[in-house]
Amino acid sequence: MFGFGTYQYDDDGFRTCSVTGLRIHRSAEDMVKLFGLTAIVALLIGGLFAIFVALTRWEVIGLLGAEDFYRFLSIHAWNLLIFWMVFMEIAILYVGGPFILGRKLALTFLAKAGYVLMLGGAIVINVAIWLTKQPNQAPLLTSYAPLPSSPWFYLGVVVFLLGALVAALPFLGTIWREKRENPNDALPLIAFGAFITAIVAAEAIVGGLITYVPTLLWRTGFLAHIDAAWYRQMYWIVGHGTQQINLLAMITVWYFLTHVLAGAEVASEKVSRSAFVLYLFFINMGAAHHLLVDPGVSAGWRMWNTSYAAYGAVLASMIHAFAIPAGLEIGRRKRGKGGGTFGWLWSAPWKDPGFSATVLSIICFGFLGGITGVLMGQMQLNMTWHNTLATVGHFHGTVAVGTTLAFMGLGYYVLRLVFGRDWIARPVAIIQPYFYAGTMGITVLIMMYLGILYGIPRRHPSVMDIPGTDFSFAAAKPLFVIFGVFAVLAIIGGALFVLIAVGSLLFGEKYDGALPVAPPTAVADGGDHEDTAHHLLSMRGTFVMTLFFLAVFVVLWALNWYLLSQLWQVG
Repeated sequence: MFGFGTYQYDDDGFRTCSVTGLRIHRSAEDMVKLFGLTAIVALLIGGLFAIFVALTRWEVIGLLGAEDFYRFLSIHAWNLLIFWMVFMEIAILYVGGPFILGRKLALTFLAKAGYVLMLGGAIVINVAIWLTKQPNQAPLLTSYAPLPSSPWFYLGVVVFLLGALVAALPFLGTIWREKRENPNDALPLIAFGAFITAIVAAEAIVGGLITYVPTLLWRTGFLAHIDAAWYRQMYWIVGHGTQQINLLAMITVWYFLTHVLAGAEVASEKVSRSAFVLYLFFINMGAAHHLLVDPGVSAGWRMWNTSYAAYGAVLASMIHAFAIPAGLEIGRRKRGKGGGTFGWLWSAPWKDPGFSATVLSIICFGFLGGITGVLMGQMQLNMTWHNTLATVGHFHGTVAVGTTLAFMGLGYYVLRLVFGRDWIARPVAIIQPYFYAGTMGITVLIMMYLGILYGIPRRHPSVMDIPGTDFSFAAAKPLFVIFGVFAVLAIIGGALFVLIAVGSLLFGEKYDGALPVAPPTAVADGGDHEDTAHHLLSMRGTFVMTLFFLAVFVVLWALNWYLLSQLWQVG
C-alpha cells in the first residue's frame, strides 16, 4: 500500500507477525494502512485549526472574530471528534477482526467503497464549513436546527455516515464467516470487543441518518419545516453515540496493547465480556446529559437515564477499570516482573511510547473523563456543568486525552508491526506521550475549573465581553493565560506524534521484529507461575490503585454536591 511496508506474503497473501504471532492477510493490512493514514491526516487538520481556537479563547490574543471563530471551531471539531476517530476506529475493527482471527478481510470491495464515501463526505463537510456565508451558519458539531447551514454540509454528513456504515460491513462479514466455520468457539476477547463496538457504531450511524436525511431535505426545500425539539433528541443518538464508539474502541485497544507490549493476560474472560455486553445495552444512555435542561423530555425520562440506566454503563466501566490493570499485573507476575506491591508496574516498558501512551490513556481517561462523565451525567449536578467550559473540558478529557492517547499508542504499534518501520527520533517518541498527556491534562483541568467555579460559557469566542449579559468574568482572566499556554503546548505534543508517524513512514529503518515481552518464566521465589490460575496470583497492586481511584471519585462527587448546595441557599 503506497510502497510502505517491508513484509513478504505467502502465495495466499498471509504473513505471520514475528512479535504477536498473528497470521495477517494483506487485504486487511492494506485497509488498516489506508484508514490509519487518513485518520492521521484528519488529526493534522484538526490540530492546525485547534491553534486558532486556542489563541482566540486566550483573550490576551483574541485571534479571530466571531464569524471566523465558529468556522474554525467547526472544522476543528469535525476533524478531531469525528474524522480522526472514525477512520481510526474502522482500522481498529479490521485489526480486531481479520488480524486477531487470522482471516482474510471479507467483502474487500465494500471496505474500499466505504473509504471512498467517508473520504468524500469528509472533504465535502470541510469545504462546506470553510465556504460558509450568511445567512448560513458555520455548523458546530451539534448543528442545531433551525439554525441553517449549507445544504452541502448536510449532504457531506449523510455521505460520510453511509460510508462508515458500509466500511463496517467487511468486519461483520469476517465475524460471520468465522462463526459459520467455528460455531462452537467463542470469539477472542479483542474480536468480541470490536464486535460490540461495531454494533454500537451501527446504532449511532443509523441514528445519524435518521437525523440528517430529513434535515438535508429541509435545507434543500423538500421539507418546509424541521422540528427543533425532535432534532435535538434524535441528533444525540449520533452526537453522543460516536463518543461511545470511541469508548469501546479505546477499551478494546487497551486490552490489545497491554497484552502485546507488556504481557497482560485477561483476568477473567467472562467478567470482561459481561462488561462489554453491559455497554451494549446501557452506554448510549449517557447521551441524556445533553438533554437534562431540555423542556421536551419528562422528569421520568431524565431520572431513568441519569440513574437506573446509567448504573449499567458505570458498572461496566468499573469492571474494565479493574480488569485491565489486573490483567497487566497477572501477566507480569507470571513473567517474574512482579516483586512487591507495584514491582509489576515499575518494571513495565515505560520507554515504549506505545505502552506509555496506552497506560496514560487509561489513567487520564479514568480520572479526567470517566469521573467527570458520571458527575455531569447526574440530573442535579448537570446544572452546574451544562453549557459551561467544564463540558468542553470533560469531552477533551475523554476524547482529546483518553481516546487520542490510546489511538496514538496503537499508531506506534502499527508503524512497526504493520508498516514494518521503526520510529525516527526515538528520544522524542519516548517523551511525546508524557508531554502530550501532561499538557492536555492541565488544559482539561483548567477548562473544568473555569466552567464549574466561574461559569465560563462554551462555544463563545469572547469571555470577558458577552453582549446582553451583566455578569463579570474578569476574575477568570488570569486563568486563561494558563489555559492558552498549555493548550498551545498540547497542540505541539500532538504535532510531534504526526511528525514521528510521517517521518517514520518516509525515513524509518526496517523494524527487526524483536519480541518486546518475555514469555512466562520462573519467578524469583523459584516457583513457576506459567500454569498458575489467575485468581491464585496476587492482584494487590491493582486493588490498592482501585481504592485510590474510588477515593478520588468520592471526594470529587462530594465536592460537586457542595458547590451545587452553594447555589441553592434557601431561607
